[in-house]
Amino acid sequence: MTFLIIIIALALIFDYINGFHDAANSIATVVSTKVLTPTQAVLWAAMFNFVAFFIFKDHGVANTIAKTVKTEVVYGNAMLVVIFSGLLAAIFWNLLTWWFGIPSSSSHALIGAFSGAAIAYGGFSTVNPDPVIKTVAFIFLAPVIGMVIAFIISLWFIHSFKKGWMPKIIAFIIFAGVGIFLYTHMEFEAKNLKSHYDSYFLKVIFHSKNFKWILLCSILLIMASFTLFLNRLNAMRANTWFKRLQLVSSAAFSIGHGGNDAQKVMGIIMAALIAYDPKLYNLGHMEWWVPLACYSAIALGTMSGGWKIVKTMGTKITKVTPFEGVAAETAGAITLFVTEALKIPVSTTHTITGSIIGVGATKRLSAVRWGVTVNLLWAWVLTIPISGLLAALFYFIISTFSKS
Repeated sequence: MTFLIIIIALALIFDYINGFHDAANSIATVVSTKVLTPTQAVLWAAMFNFVAFFIFKDHGVANTIAKTVKTEVVYGNAMLVVIFSGLLAAIFWNLLTWWFGIPSSSSHALIGAFSGAAIAYGGFSTVNPDPVIKTVAFIFLAPVIGMVIAFIISLWFIHSFKKGWMPKIIAFIIFAGVGIFLYTHMEFEAKNLKSHYDSYFLKVIFHSKNFKWILLCSILLIMASFTLFLNRLNAMRANTWFKRLQLVSSAAFSIGHGGNDAQKVMGIIMAALIAYDPKLYNLGHMEWWVPLACYSAIALGTMSGGWKIVKTMGTKITKVTPFEGVAAETAGAITLFVTEALKIPVSTTHTITGSIIGVGATKRLSAVRWGVTVNLLWAWVLTIPISGLLAALFYFIISTFSKS
């Protein structure tokens, strides 16, 4: 039991470090555009990271992480040692990259370390290939998706400044598309609705799956409504409105960050609980305290900030204006919400970086500082193998001392 408690505490420490390591993802653009002061920004992001606790209830990403290592091959005390070694390696890599101001992925550090420790225990057959392949694929797909969406949103805003019918037509296409999407993706069957409300209407609205899509679609509707009168505003008033919209988009991205990243630690804790007592714990029932502890830890970590990485994300990749900040954060939020629904663990760092590059590319390709971007790519590619090797090293050290 003592070892289990130590592992849970270490997992929450990692979650806390993930919060301040990845705080830049949520706040970099609002700080660089001076919409909020750094202190206001971290409090804003921390609050909405915790709000995700009330929204993401199906825990699909957590289950994916928990299934990274085959429990029929690695179990009991061996699994606890594997998880312990993985957490030590992931924490070490996170602190190292944070110290040098490199926005690497905490998520990939955790997955790489968990897999590396398991491979050190029993070879490659201990790892489930499906979650690892998905994770590796989205090292590249998540930033590309974020970049493309941000590029499209930026062009949409740019054309909305012009007089004519095209911006209005696009806005009404968005309205219709949102309506069709909600009708086809929301749950309306009363027997499937999980909510504390008696009213059927409120049950539909606040059902976890429905509320996620309603929240995301509401942001798109706000953006579309805004574009209808954007061409009537002068540059100063438009900039003021974009600063207000940035509060909405950064809140949405913070919710996506909390919902995506906290679940990864939830998956690790559940894997440890199942290894400790498989009869008492299972993935079909998430212990109530696990999400609460994980969302609290990541919110507290976000409040601590990560100012070195904020500088890289907010200014070094490309100079970001309020309208570009809205586009980048909205694109990042869309990517995170969709991948969470698909139960794919993605990097919020990669996602927002790709989105920032996307908005920078609308000005001209030279507006993106590609030298900085290439350095980031190296950090992304190396995170999984290095954290895996570190975890294997920790595993061998711990195993050696435990036998002696």
